[in-house]
Amino acid sequence: MKDKVYFISDIHLGLESKEREAAKEQKLVELLYFMQESAKTLYIVGDLFDYWFEYRRVLQKGFFRTFTALQDLTRSGTEVHFIIGNHDFMHRDFFKKELGIIVHEDPVSVTIDGKKFFIAHGDGLVANDLGYRILKKIFRNKFFQFLYSLVHPDFGVWLASGSSKSSRKYTNTKDYGEQDSMFLAAKGYIEKTYDYVIFGHSHKKSVSPYKGGYYINLGSWLEQPCYGAFYNKKFEVLDWKENVTRI
Repeated sequence: MKDKVYFISDIHLGLESKEREAAKEQKLVELLYFMQESAKTLYIVGDLFDYWFEYRRVLQKGFFRTFTALQDLTRSGTEVHFIIGNHDFMHRDFFKKELGIIVHEDPVSVTIDGKKFFIAHGDGLVANDLGYRILKKIFRNKFFQFLYSLVHPDFGVWLASGSSKSSRKYTNTKDYGEQDSMFLAAKGYIEKTYDYVIFGHSHKKSVSPYKGGYYINLGSWLEQPCYGAFYNKKFEVLDWKENVTRI
């Protein structure tokens, strides 16, 4: 019975060596097929790939098993949403037309089984990240994306890969202050009556209660493959094939 809602984030396919990527993709494909039987909805909360720039007629090499598993998931009746992250430089229509996935450039606000969810990758939402918010506006500007699309794909993908590594280094080394700034941002949304605030981006797995709501950070697949699951009005944060935290 398809009655569960799943969440994954920050898989960063394409980041590491060929051998490590093959093992990581295998785990992802297994998880996606595992979801087929019970998944009503899947939210991919950004950075499925370490970089993604979609040319009009050219598709990046590799990871076709992931595309096939996602297509099979949507064809099984699961609704799949992709909320783009800071490594998702450019999306056109491939995910929608070929895979049946709904792509969101902005955060998603949705009610699931009577609970209000605010779902976002999390980039640019913290209070002291003005520089990144400016950079994000540049990366998401349609005119600049069009100019970049004129670059030869071989060079464009190489450049996007380098930019992605710089972005990840910035995220990993930035000092956001003594407190978890993403939790602070989440508190604001919970105070606006959201029951769950779901982020990725920081790669720091977290389940934090606040005033009757919860801030959930889905972590990343760079250390341990993990996912979120919501059913029977309860949220679980799980390592793939191993339970971690239940709330």
